[in-house]
Amino acid sequence: MILIHKAIIINEGDSFIGSVLIKKDRISRIYRNAVPERLLAECSEIVDARGLYLIPGVIDDQVHFRDPGLTYKGDILTESRAAVAGGVTSYMEMPNTNPQTVTIEELDKKFEMATGKSVANFSFYLGATNNNIDELRRVDKKHVCGVKIFMGSSTGNMLVDNERALQQIFAEVDMIIATHCEKEDIIRDNIESFKKEFGEDLPLKYHPLIRSEEACYQSSAQAIELADKYGSRLHVLHLSTARELTLLSDSTIEDKKITGEVCVHHLWFTDDDYDNYGAKIKWNPAVKTINDRDALRRGLINNKLDVVATDHAPHLMSEKEGGSLKAASGGPLVQHSLQVMFEMVHEGFYTPELVVEKMCHAPSKLFKVRDRGFIREGYYADLVLLDFNEKYTVTKDNILYKCGWSPFEGKTFNTTVKMTFVNGKLVFDKGIVIENQYGMALDFN
Repeated sequence: MILIHKAIIINEGDSFIGSVLIKKDRISRIYRNAVPERLLAECSEIVDARGLYLIPGVIDDQVHFRDPGLTYKGDILTESRAAVAGGVTSYMEMPNTNPQTVTIEELDKKFEMATGKSVANFSFYLGATNNNIDELRRVDKKHVCGVKIFMGSSTGNMLVDNERALQQIFAEVDMIIATHCEKEDIIRDNIESFKKEFGEDLPLKYHPLIRSEEACYQSSAQAIELADKYGSRLHVLHLSTARELTLLSDSTIEDKKITGEVCVHHLWFTDDDYDNYGAKIKWNPAVKTINDRDALRRGLINNKLDVVATDHAPHLMSEKEGGSLKAASGGPLVQHSLQVMFEMVHEGFYTPELVVEKMCHAPSKLFKVRDRGFIREGYYADLVLLDFNEKYTVTKDNILYKCGWSPFEGKTFNTTVKMTFVNGKLVFDKGIVIENQYGMALDFN
């Protein structure tokens, strides 16, 4: 038995000093008051957590761990190690790997590969194409987090741009449909327009103008219209504009069939940062204006936005060279997302309770993750201890991503992840990932 003793527990909108008893892989008891002396003597380990925050493990509903086929950038082992170092105890991984995860056979291979390799708990999306509706119908909803549709450019044949195919998916898929929303024809027109005016080698400052507010809005509006028409369960990923928020409801997540995700980079960076960071902050959808960023920040508070994630997508720095049309889009984030959000707590934008709601509770509610995302008796002991007053500087020496870089390199955060537990096992302790500890596949109610 492990006792996490006298922590400041942040859970379900409440904060209190308490202790959590772990037996095997579960939370056995939560003590708000004194712990019985007998129990103190019986515990195999007592973690003195005085002055530290104890929160549920983060559930990241959108990552790209590059496994299989693109493992020179990252793989399930390396990126899950980085995840637990950042307090992320469960993740949901995307299908644009090589081969693409667009059949049940390839999906099963991913689950098999992650078992005994992933330090964090895991699930995988099945990717939609213009012609794989039969595969989408076969998904096991108790073990697969959702179906992913790229309604914007993607690799291979994963751009779903056939109207009939889209209608069929929204009408017939009886589980969460997660969408990447950018209107491809608008993006193509913007590229041609800018190339005619400014030439073939467009600087990075044109990236948010090419992948514009209009491209995002029109695609998100189309997805929401289809979901409304067919009663689908839609989750719009990485929203990046103030305008898109007008499409969303501000009701509680339990009452919504259409939900929205925001990623930490869209909450932190603006288009003014391209001069300093270059392609390190080039994502699709693009980081946009300060007005968009501030609207997204408010969207978490007013419940227009439901979940905070990363869209963690490592590339080698050599792939990030070039301008708007050449540099790869995407970046590594999963090790530092919790620190970014708690930095905004330090700056007065958010409360610790709201961060826990949007990063831990809300993904659990949205995907109906079984027995995770909360500090509750009987739930899996996925837990994170944070020091809210210990500074942490991101350096090349402590970056765990296989690609070896971070857009936050050189940044000093005011919060440090001290310990991470996955299924009751200590997997990260004071800067060190514990070897030979592995997570398990997520289950869904």
